[in-house]
Amino acid sequence: MQTRNKVFEDISQLMTNAMGVAQGAKEEAETAMKSMLDRWLADRDFVTREEFDAVRALAQKAREENEALKARLDKLEDGGKG
Repeated sequence: MQTRNKVFEDISQLMTNAMGVAQGAKEEAETAMKSMLDRWLADRDFVTREEFDAVRALAQKAREENEALKARLDKLEDGGKG
């Protein structure tokens, strides 16, 4: 009986160790994948959300100023003809 319990304890210990190794391999693979993805994205010259929003705000402001200048020019041209 004692030998049988020892065998089960040994098998249990082996399974526990195998699960620890598998978990470590999983974490290592995830870290490697994240690193590769980060490098790939950096090589693509993507912009951050903050940079995109800043440029979009500048474009919106320029568009509004352009519309205001066009309205002013139209007003001046209409005034010169009348």
